[in-house]
Amino acid sequence: MGARLRGRAWPRRLTRLVRRRERTRPAAALQLPELTAHTWTSRAGELAETRLRVVAWRLPALISQAVRLAWRASRADTSVTIGLNLVAGVFTAFGLLATTGVLTALFAGGPTPDRVRAALPSLVLVGVATALRAAFQAGAGWAQARLEPQIDRIVETRLYELTTAVELAALDDADFLDDMQRAKTRGVTAAPTVVRTAVDVLTGLVGLVAAAGTLGVLHPLLLPLLLLTALPEGWASVRAARMRYLTMLTLVSSHRRKYILSELMADRGHAAEVRSFTMRGFLLGEYDALASYQRDVELDLARRQTIAKVSGDVLQGIATAVVYGALGVMLWTGAVPLAVAGTAVLAIRTGQTSLANLVYAVNRCYEEGLYFGDYLGFCADAERRIPAFAGEGGGRAPDDFERIVVDDVTFTYPKADGTSLNGVTIEVRRGEIVALVGENGSGKSTLAKIMAGLYDPDAGEVRWDGISLRGVAPEALRRRIAVIAQEYTHWPMTARQNITMGLERGGDRMVTEAAVASGADEVVAELPRGYDTLLDPRFEGGVELSGGQWQRLAVARGFYRDAPLLICDEPTAALDARAEHALFERIRTHADGRTVLLITHRLASVRHADRIYVLDHGRVIEHGDHDTLMSLGGLYAELYSLQASAYGQEPVTGALDGEVGRSA
Repeated sequence: MGARLRGRAWPRRLTRLVRRRERTRPAAALQLPELTAHTWTSRAGELAETRLRVVAWRLPALISQAVRLAWRASRADTSVTIGLNLVAGVFTAFGLLATTGVLTALFAGGPTPDRVRAALPSLVLVGVATALRAAFQAGAGWAQARLEPQIDRIVETRLYELTTAVELAALDDADFLDDMQRAKTRGVTAAPTVVRTAVDVLTGLVGLVAAAGTLGVLHPLLLPLLLLTALPEGWASVRAARMRYLTMLTLVSSHRRKYILSELMADRGHAAEVRSFTMRGFLLGEYDALASYQRDVELDLARRQTIAKVSGDVLQGIATAVVYGALGVMLWTGAVPLAVAGTAVLAIRTGQTSLANLVYAVNRCYEEGLYFGDYLGFCADAERRIPAFAGEGGGRAPDDFERIVVDDVTFTYPKADGTSLNGVTIEVRRGEIVALVGENGSGKSTLAKIMAGLYDPDAGEVRWDGISLRGVAPEALRRRIAVIAQEYTHWPMTARQNITMGLERGGDRMVTEAAVASGADEVVAELPRGYDTLLDPRFEGGVELSGGQWQRLAVARGFYRDAPLLICDEPTAALDARAEHALFERIRTHADGRTVLLITHRLASVRHADRIYVLDHGRVIEHGDHDTLMSLGGLYAELYSLQASAYGQEPVTGALDGEVGRSA
């Protein structure tokens, strides 16, 4: 961690602290590799140069973004919030000016009762102005409070609209995932804060303008005196905010490490292995080292922020003394009467309060605006990564097919060193069972995902009966394909929802048929509430299933879709021999007359497939039926013989023996 930090322009005190901490950390902690964090620190140079003029220059655009977001959330609440704050500012100025009348009457000559009676009209005006200002500010606060949940809904919905629509390849890009994490955590929560602090900036500015306007009316020379008090607090607040943000950037890697360690120590999935390998002490030591480092950095931040605040307060005290001294000189020379001077003191105090609120709001708005900028940047990037025909737009997907052709397809994962597929061509005819085989990393699953419309090829194309899928809406295509995957989600939903996956068709009858065909009906029969049982033990009444039971539900959801193309991607990888045989029997029965693309390492299961494609390093190196490939003596024959030799004989053919899957 220290090596990476020293390579960046961190404050020298923090660098020394990191070096000091490295010398005292346990040796085990230094053996952990550094987490990639460059995208999390991309604003370090920008923030290191943050000054008042930079904030002032960028603030209008940030407030404009906040107002547009608020307007989109609720025009009425936005209008009420801004309007009432402006009116409240008017009554602030009115109340200060009315105070001059009160002081003038009280400081005039004559008996005291007469002076009090003369001041009563102005006192009433002051009281009315104060009450109305408070009422309008309360109304503005109510409207502002109504805005925040509406803004939360908009930004969260927008984020997940994009994350569920981007091309799947985006989720293989580490930079995109880091940007998404920043947008999903701090970026989303910053959105309502940006709006709130933008309104606070407006409120503070209105109060400051009201005080300044009052001073300008009383005497032109009083206005510079108010502005003099702005500089110390503004300097101290911006400096403290800069310290806080730079410290946050320093701790990003530490926070991520702590999160990973906390998951390892508290997650049920890791609990057994943590105990079996007696990892408790090691993990606690790692966590404590990170927590101690974080504590030291934050304590140092608190010390430096306190120094900045005290320095600002001292300078502001000096500025205030200068202001009151200047007022005294103006009184001595007769430049202002005593009543005006008294009102000026109240206006300056009011202006200082508004100024303090304004400076704080400006810093908060700017700081949160940087996080909100991460959210906006991610949204813009995600929009560029959405396929051109996402949703239901684009060409109409074929309802069925006689032939699917993958023609000279090439594909590379983001930032990968080499291609995953290179000039792959295969053909699948209606009613066939076609198998993809090969060693790990050969490109089988990638090819299946391209055929399922999950990835767009870099070159080449996939055609259904001559119709290129490049212009077909991905959502429409995917409804015509069912996938039984090796890695499937344990959805925290009911058993019924785990089968239907949001697709309602045929009512309970179709759900039951899919469950019976996959064997999931036996699983459901043991559940306390049948199909309405929640499959997540973290919730009350929820239950957990075994791996084999989840596998049956995954097969049931594939069968329920009743699509013309069924893709089975290593569906039996985690099953024992008996369960594997039973699953392939169910797939064979369900696939009667349908088209199946089968990906598996168990070559006995594909012996009687209509056609077998052998992939190696992203290329099709052999294809044909079992007998043809065995006679070639190539990679398929080698792999098949290796598996057969494990049994000491020619293996008994799996569930796809015979005429499984041939055209009816």
